[in-house]
Amino acid sequence: MKDAILTRVRLGAAAAVLAVSLGGCVQVSTPDRPIEINLNINIRQEVVVRLQQDVRELINKNPGVF
Repeated sequence: MKDAILTRVRLGAAAAVLAVSLGGCVQVSTPDRPIEINLNINIRQEVVVRLQQDVRELINKNPGVF
């Protein structure tokens, strides 16, 4: 029983020392410049493929027009 209490006291003291030593390590600050997210997305390929499919279907439906 006495050993269990002594172990708890040691663990508590170690946890307190660890908490105090880590307390000053964290710093939170705002950035100097605004955060910029660059979303340059190329959607041209999808549009061209859809147009090609539409034109192909139109030509197949109306072969005499072209």
